[in-house]
Amino acid sequence: MSNRPYYIAGNWKMHKTRAEAADLAKALVAQLKDGKHTYLAAPSFTALETVGAIIKGTNIRLGAQDCACEEQGAHTGEVSVLQLKDLGVQTIILGHSERRHTYQEDDALINKKVKLALQHGFEVILCVGEQLSEREAGKAEAVCETQTVKGLEGVSPADLSRIVIAYEPVWAIGTGKTATPEDADVIHAHIRKVIGRLYGGGAAEKLIIQYGGSVKPENAAQLMAKENIDGALVGGAALKAETFVPIALFA
Repeated sequence: MSNRPYYIAGNWKMHKTRAEAADLAKALVAQLKDGKHTYLAAPSFTALETVGAIIKGTNIRLGAQDCACEEQGAHTGEVSVLQLKDLGVQTIILGHSERRHTYQEDDALINKKVKLALQHGFEVILCVGEQLSEREAGKAEAVCETQTVKGLEGVSPADLSRIVIAYEPVWAIGTGKTATPEDADVIHAHIRKVIGRLYGGGAAEKLIIQYGGSVKPENAAQLMAKENIDGALVGGAALKAETFVPIALFA
């Protein structure tokens, strides 16, 4: 066990109308008010204002699922950091595997977004993770290392304190497959070693690394018990209070 705080985040992805998002947010506020960990809810852009009003002043942070790589301008369909800040967003999830693989975002684009978000005072959850073919080829550590190094290029030691890394094995997202706690901890330890090389041992020791990939109430405690796993980035199970709350209160 480290002395890092646990950080449990819910990524609601492309789900929920404003009314549905409001219902979930109210349930989370009520049921997590005595929770000892750090919490985050990341609804769709359309529900950020609604959810933000409900969780304001509570122990739940407001997160966005992405942002544009430019501050403003002629970028049809994109959402800027200025607009997110205006809505009270505190944290932006960047480099999620769905952005990387479905929408073809590369490390350079993700890095540009990371630096822009940091420049505007946001906390960033930077997602890294390998695909099944890469794991089977023995490249899981190398892939995660590359994504970490390139994602953090140009990020100062001072700004690293506002970075959280989420390890998401792509083959375990929404598939019902979960990396074993042991498998996950190996990668988390490797990422921590990479941060140590880039920023020094003290920074690596402080860095929060979440696990994301079919986290459920049944496996949360075993995952969190691992030395290098400091929380979870929860997808499917974040869509209902009855599955998210037990993860959030795992201890």
